[in-house]
Amino acid sequence: MTITEALAAWGSYDLDDPFPLFAQVRDLGPVHAVTLADGHGAWLVVGYEEARAALNESRLSKDMHAALATGSGVVAEGLPGPAFARHMLTVDPPDHTRLRRLVSAAFSVRRVEALRVRIQAITDDLLDDIARQGPDSEIDLIATFAFPLPFTVICELLGVPHDDRASLGEGFTKLLVPISTPAEYAVAKEASDAVVAMLKALVEAKQVDPGDDLVSGLIHARDGEESLDSQELLSTIFQLIVAGHDTTASLIGNSVVALLRNQAQLAQLRADRARIPRAIEEFLRYDAPVPHSTFRYTAAPLTLGGVEIPAGEQVIICLAAANRDADRYARPEELDVDRDEARHLAFGHGIHHCLGAPLARLEGKIALESLLRRYPEMSLAVPAPDLHWRHGDGLVLRGLSALPVIPGRALPRSGP
Repeated sequence: MTITEALAAWGSYDLDDPFPLFAQVRDLGPVHAVTLADGHGAWLVVGYEEARAALNESRLSKDMHAALATGSGVVAEGLPGPAFARHMLTVDPPDHTRLRRLVSAAFSVRRVEALRVRIQAITDDLLDDIARQGPDSEIDLIATFAFPLPFTVICELLGVPHDDRASLGEGFTKLLVPISTPAEYAVAKEASDAVVAMLKALVEAKQVDPGDDLVSGLIHARDGEESLDSQELLSTIFQLIVAGHDTTASLIGNSVVALLRNQAQLAQLRADRARIPRAIEEFLRYDAPVPHSTFRYTAAPLTLGGVEIPAGEQVIICLAAANRDADRYARPEELDVDRDEARHLAFGHGIHHCLGAPLARLEGKIALESLLRRYPEMSLAVPAPDLHWRHGDGLVLRGLSALPVIPGRALPRSGP
């Protein structure tokens, strides 16, 4: 695909390796007019400084409802229905400020830190399950480890009953895939209805019998006289489940692939697992689980990267391209787990910086530390070109559809 073709249908590029295209587009300039794959026009931001400025730009609105009311043709991505359309990523201040403050009161540092022991236990149990399949077996590391770890954690944090988790996970999996045909839309609509019903039942149960969980905390969260209404509550729970498991699963999968493709970097981390926290930041920079920012449009005209963007236009910030900008990073296309300047935009910037970033970092750290220690011989079961990044909607979410590996011999839970 040529650059011209890519800009005329942005999102239809090769999902398995979009980075060469991102670099070519970035070399042409930091901001471009594009047509999305669905035919709608937008403005694409690919430069680091321009992306960072855009993420903190008050004239770039996230109020999806106001944008749709203008009839300007902007399209909001990734929303399965109105029941989930009122959370922090679809509103501006003062509503955003109120919602974030209410959620932050329940989604506290204390709650995250209290999960450390439980995250380690879940991790160890999943790695034990892999060991039982045998050292020479071919396993899908996404299905057996990268997905169930963060999904189990967010379910426990929210207070989702154990017996409901499999059906809830199935529903979310069906929602977070591209939709291009009437049959696929019907499947997504059925999944959306099922997820709505399950989350409504969860809220009703917690209203009757609250516990020390996040849903109970959200129900009773107060900011003065303010609280979450029913739509805001369901939308926030939906957002937290998606952000709390899908992106972390992609972080784990993308990190493992990056290491298996870069054996020298893998050897460094195996030799000194204390480097893993810094390495996590490099993995987030190198292969962002969220390659493009969520919905934004210009509430007023603005100039970005020397380009004038009129009011009422959709703006898409390519975080994955910005995170490999040579004006910001030395050797940006290389993985360097010891990189000093690994500050990145994978979690966004400004008032919409990811609320769950500390939890994602903690889960990524525990997952990689445990995986590298217990499976020192793990290798890809297929050639690297056979791996496919097909999970996600093509723009906002990008993750491996599967990660076939040969685990090799398993070491016990305890060890150096």
